Amino acid sequence: MAGTDTRPRDARGPAGLEAGLDALDSVQTGRTPLRETLARTVLPPVVAVALVLVVWLLLVWAEVAPAYKLPPPSAVWDEVLDAWLQGTLLDHIWTSVSRGLLGFLMALAIGTPLGLLVARVEFVRAAIGPLLSGLQSLPSVAWVPPAVIWLGLNDSMMYAVILLGAVPSVANGLVAGIDQIPPLLLRAGRTLGATGLRGARHIVMPGALPGYLAGLKQGWAFSWRSLMAAEIIASSPDLGVGLGQLLENGRNNASMSQVFLAIFLILLVGIAIDLLIFSPLERWVLRSRGLLATR
Repeated sequence: MAGTDTRPRDARGPAGLEAGLDALDSVQTGRTPLRETLARTVLPPVVAVALVLVVWLLLVWAEVAPAYKLPPPSAVWDEVLDAWLQGTLLDHIWTSVSRGLLGFLMALAIGTPLGLLVARVEFVRAAIGPLLSGLQSLPSVAWVPPAVIWLGLNDSMMYAVILLGAVPSVANGLVAGIDQIPPLLLRAGRTLGATGLRGARHIVMPGALPGYLAGLKQGWAFSWRSLMAAEIIASSPDLGVGLGQLLENGRNNASMSQVFLAIFLILLVGIAIDLLIFSPLERWVLRSRGLLATR
């Protein structure tokens, strides 16, 4: 007797359901046109900067403050041109960026194993977990005077301040990420033999990646702010002139245009590091977990 089921053969039973779900997952989306990408990513910040400049010009024209307190954008641009022609602009930026990145990498090398230790060993968590949280809330500028006394006016003092400001954030971010790993995933890893360093590499670190990345972003922010505080407070010819020292020089010279230049450069570096390093990492993590559409 002929069957009465008229459904397509591949749509019957669990196999057909699984094939249908796979088809949904494999939907391909076309690449976003370049014009749309530029309009979505480039245009908003350009508009925001333009609005800031317009408000700035309106305040200058309204003379809400004397020129020595609120210089026009043209005065700041003249400072940029002077620093560029003198060959000092890139030196100021590189002096601070090189210190900040090297200090952050050292904080990463120290904070990562420390975070693993705190997260996986209960005694260590009870002993130093509260201390890490307290250090994270301590303003990094508080470490500059003791670092100067202990180490003197040199690069070692700068790196010490960066480490004291960034290591707790990196470690706490990793601890928070590990605490959010489903226990079932950890048990499955142990059942399959992923224990010790192997478990940390293949189970713990991938599972904790979102929280760890958030800790890295915060760690960089603390590194950069700690460095700026150290450069503003501690000055020496042997240290060179970074962006923090440039800001302090502007204050000493009563030059608001130089102060604004330093502030803009500090802000520019922070935005550039986020756009070039952390934003791509975040997109990769989200895409690898199916939380971001592939284009």
